[in-house]
Amino acid sequence: MNSNIEIMDTTLRDGEQTSGVSFVPHEKLQIAQKLLRDVRVDRIEVASARVSEGEKKAVGSICAWAARHNLLDRVEVLGFIDHHTSLDWINACGCRVVNMLCKGSRKHCELQLGKSVEEHIADICQEIAYADSLGIAVNVYLEDWSNGIKDDPEYVFALVDALSQTSVRRFMLPDTLGVLDPLSAVGYFRKMRHRYPNIHFDFHAHNDYDLAIANVSAAVLSGIQGIHTAVNGLGERAGNAPLSSVQAILKDHFHLETGIDESKLFDVSRLVESYSGVAVPANQPIVGENVFTQVAGVHADGDNKSGLYFNALLPERFGRQREYALGKNSGKANILKNLEAFGLELTPEETRRVTQRIIELGDKKEMVTQEDLPYIVSDVLKHTAPEEKVKLMSYLVTTAYGLMPTASVKVEINGECYETQAAGDGQFDAFVRALRHIYKERLGRPFPMLTNYYVTIPPGGRTDAFVQTVITWTFNDKTIRTRGLDADQTYAAIKATIKMLNSIEDEMS
Repeated sequence: MNSNIEIMDTTLRDGEQTSGVSFVPHEKLQIAQKLLRDVRVDRIEVASARVSEGEKKAVGSICAWAARHNLLDRVEVLGFIDHHTSLDWINACGCRVVNMLCKGSRKHCELQLGKSVEEHIADICQEIAYADSLGIAVNVYLEDWSNGIKDDPEYVFALVDALSQTSVRRFMLPDTLGVLDPLSAVGYFRKMRHRYPNIHFDFHAHNDYDLAIANVSAAVLSGIQGIHTAVNGLGERAGNAPLSSVQAILKDHFHLETGIDESKLFDVSRLVESYSGVAVPANQPIVGENVFTQVAGVHADGDNKSGLYFNALLPERFGRQREYALGKNSGKANILKNLEAFGLELTPEETRRVTQRIIELGDKKEMVTQEDLPYIVSDVLKHTAPEEKVKLMSYLVTTAYGLMPTASVKVEINGECYETQAAGDGQFDAFVRALRHIYKERLGRPFPMLTNYYVTIPPGGRTDAFVQTVITWTFNDKTIRTRGLDADQTYAAIKATIKMLNSIEDEMS
């Protein structure tokens, strides 16, 4: 194995080939900046040549920014064997690296191009010579390499033998159709490394059989120097190898060095989730909402006893924190962990009664968040309910065809009344904009950022069914998750918002 592995992220090229995903130019620029400057991947592939004028604008802005920060050699664009058209497009964008798509299997060469390997090599060499004349560095993709090396390795060797005599810097081995398994992959990678010990090889996995990460492991074990990833595993069909998982496995299982700043992986995941519209599954390793949440009470108890249920994937590595879920599987240890976070102390009998209430709510499929806990404690123990420092006095939200929704809001904050109105892209958005105006313009205080918002409605088609909204906010580097329950979806979200603001006021007092 190599002690250092190069990471090339293709979120902005192959990731954008996810069905339904399209990034506009300013989104591409922000993601590129995040990946290169903050996450610190080695390279990024940002587009396919000739796609559209919007894509040309995006690549141009990324390259202009990268050039100002001495990062231009780390920006790459996919190009084609097309009589210089791709190279002219890439050159006009200011990009200096092309990832040239060649045919890595005889079937693709003969059946798709209708050419012999010799003819294909001649065409590729013409493009490489033209790229050399433009000062554009060349990497080559051997498309469908995994089938090519399996069915006809002599074709692959003929291609690489010829191209290794040119200026090509990297040979990129894609499992284009996601057909590899790790055992056979090791043999194929070692064939390439044995025949070409001085060539830099990248591996580009696809996840059709859910083996992308396993095949990445096989590549690393076989001495492959570069791995391709995508944020959140986006990509064609079942996607690519997820950036966060690749980083964790390389570091923890293979003890290999990359340039990745792990603490930024969650941030870039949420940015890409927002712009792509593809939700990250709650159980996705490293970046999923629930992966650092202990549910079983026995796990929380073990964490109290020398961290018995910890592994190397400590949430602090990734800018996150461990949580203890509240629900029907919660035990006393989970409750105590959450009470401790609030500075609440209960007797063993009081803790038992609160635990029982939480279990009852879980049996009804009601989600309980940490911010619900003081209210549950007050209800069960018949204490005075926690004082609401932020009170919703009244609100009016309107929507009409052809007009932006509006909200008129009156709230009391620490005894003072504030009233304003705002328009938004939806009724709840208008409500939040009104609150944000009060906090920023009237109180001179920052307003929390909404980072996740999901709604659950019981099946059955009832129009009066209770809607549960669970909203995640960030404020001063802390995550706050609040729940609202009501037959009206907008009011359920408003309840969750007011609960969040009270939680912040309690902390500040």
